[in-house]
Amino acid sequence: MPVHPYIPNSEPETKKEMLKLLRVSNAEELFEMIPAEIRLDTKLNLPPPTPECEVKRQVESTLAKNQDGKEMLTFVGAGCWPHYVPSVCDEINSRSEFLTAYTGDVYSDLGRYQALFEFQSMIGDLVGMDAVTFPTYDWSSAAGDSLRMAAIMTKRPVILVPSTLSSDKFSVMENFCGNLAEIQQIDYDHQTGQMDLEDLKEKISHKTAAIYVENPSYLGFLATNCDAVGEIAHDAGALFLVGVDPLSLGILAPPSEYGADIVCGEGQPLGLHMSYGGASLGFIACPDEERFLSATGHRLISIAGTERIGEWGFTYVLPERTMYAARDKSGCITGTGTMLWAITGAVYLSLLGPKGIRELGETIMKNSHYAMKRLCSVNGIRTPLFRSPHFKEFTVNFDKTGKSTHDVNKDLIRSGIQGGKDLSTEFPKLGNSALYCITELHSKEDIDKLCSSMQEALN
Repeated sequence: MPVHPYIPNSEPETKKEMLKLLRVSNAEELFEMIPAEIRLDTKLNLPPPTPECEVKRQVESTLAKNQDGKEMLTFVGAGCWPHYVPSVCDEINSRSEFLTAYTGDVYSDLGRYQALFEFQSMIGDLVGMDAVTFPTYDWSSAAGDSLRMAAIMTKRPVILVPSTLSSDKFSVMENFCGNLAEIQQIDYDHQTGQMDLEDLKEKISHKTAAIYVENPSYLGFLATNCDAVGEIAHDAGALFLVGVDPLSLGILAPPSEYGADIVCGEGQPLGLHMSYGGASLGFIACPDEERFLSATGHRLISIAGTERIGEWGFTYVLPERTMYAARDKSGCITGTGTMLWAITGAVYLSLLGPKGIRELGETIMKNSHYAMKRLCSVNGIRTPLFRSPHFKEFTVNFDKTGKSTHDVNKDLIRSGIQGGKDLSTEFPKLGNSALYCITELHSKEDIDKLCSSMQEALN
C-alpha cells in the first residue's frame, strides 16, 4: 500500500513502531474479535488514485441524484418532521462560541451553560416538570433511558408499552433495558387506537416497573385515556412514563397534569433541519427529587449563588456522578452534537414563547384536519383509520383502491410528491396503509395538490 502524503501513520517505519508498541505482528490481529463470517476477506474494489477535481465531480454527480425536502413536496414524518426553521436558529448555532465549544468545560464558558440551562428551563415549562437532563441522541434513546430509570428506581423487572409504538423505538428500548427489565406490549382498541385498558389490567402486576405511553402516538392519534392509564400504574406501585412531541403541548395539557412521573420526547421540531434522519435530540424531564435524579445517569445544568450577594452562576453535575465518566460501561450516552441542538432548541423556544407555541400547535392541527377531510374525498381512501383526535400525523388506508402503498408512493414521486411512510410491514394488521404528516409548512395548495395527484395515481 503506498504511503499517503497526508497520513503520517501510513509510512512503513511508523506503522512498524506502532505495531511493536501494541505487541502485535500485523494490523489484522487488532480485528480478531470480529467474527470471521462478517469480515470481508477480499480487497475493497477501490478506483486507482484520482485527481481531487475528478473525485469531487464524481461525488457531486452521485449526490445530484438525491432530492431533499426543499426540492419536492414531502408528507413523511414518523419521527423526523418538516418544520420551519427560523434563520436566527442557524445564525446563533453557527457562532464560534457555540459551534466549536458547545458543551462547556474547563475552558471559558462564553454563555453555553446559560444557554443549556435555558433549554432545560423551557422544556420543563412545556412538560410541567422541575428537572430536565442534558439532551440524548433522540426520542428513542430518551425513552430507553426513561425505562431504565423506572427499572432502577422500582427494582421491578417488567415494563408495559403500547403495541402502537414504532418498531425502531421498541428495538432501542429493548437494547437499553438489557437485563434490567422485560418489555411487554399492550394491545390497542382497533376502533380508536387507544391502549386497551382491560388488557393493561390483566398484564400489570407487582413486577411492573412502569407503563409508557406516547401522546401523540406514533400513528398520530392523541391518547385520550392517559388519566386512567396513570391511575392503573400508580395503583400497582408502578411509574407512569409519557413520551411527547413538544409542539403538541401548545394545545395539550402538560403530562404532569395527568400524572406523569417521567416525561421524554423529541426535540427535532424545535428549530432543527431534517438531515438524513436528524438532526435529533431527546430530552428527559422528571421531578426535582433525589430518587429520580440519581437514576438518570445524565448531566444537568444548575444555577447557584456565588460569593457575591445577588450574583448567580451556572454549573453542571460533576461528570464523575454520571454515566459520562464510565462511557465504556454505560448503557446510555449523550453526544457533543446534541448540545449544539439543545442550544438551537433554546433559541427556537425563546423566539416563539408560550403564545407562539400555542398558535403553531393550532395551525398544525387545523392543517392536518383539513388534509384528512380532503383525502376522504379521494375514491377508495379511508382516513384516519382510528376514531380519535389527531395532531399532525394520521393513517391513510388504500385497501379499497386495489393498489399497494408502495405503488401509490411511486406514482406520487412522479408528481414531485413524497407520500407518507409505508406501514404495511411495520403494522400488517392495518393493511395497505401509510402514515402522513402535515405541519405548518403545508399550505392549502400543497394539500390540494396531494389530493389531486393521489386521485390521478389511483385512476
